[in-house]
Amino acid sequence: MLDTINQFFGFTKTDYKDLVNKGAIILDVRSKGEFAGGHIKGSINIPVDQLQNNLSKLKDKNKTIITCCASGMRSGSAKTILLNNGYTDVHNGGGWGSLNGKI
Repeated sequence: MLDTINQFFGFTKTDYKDLVNKGAIILDVRSKGEFAGGHIKGSINIPVDQLQNNLSKLKDKNKTIITCCASGMRSGSAKTILLNNGYTDVHNGGGWGSLNGKI
């Protein structure tokens, strides 16, 4: 149970730099305004409340996706949405600033 909670919130030891080097998509699920105020270079912005209706922008369901937001809560929700829609390799990267430091 604790492992599941840790994975949901992105607290597991994941080598995000390696995932990005291997072609992972960084999906920033903050609002457009938050994204405009700063984001990880090359990341895609789809706000979490619009994700369900924009899944077609993430065509390959087997591609690695790293979700991020401000703190990790919305990115955790986005991870769940993606997994529930058949995406197979999704990681909650937590807050974008912290994630940026890991890649």
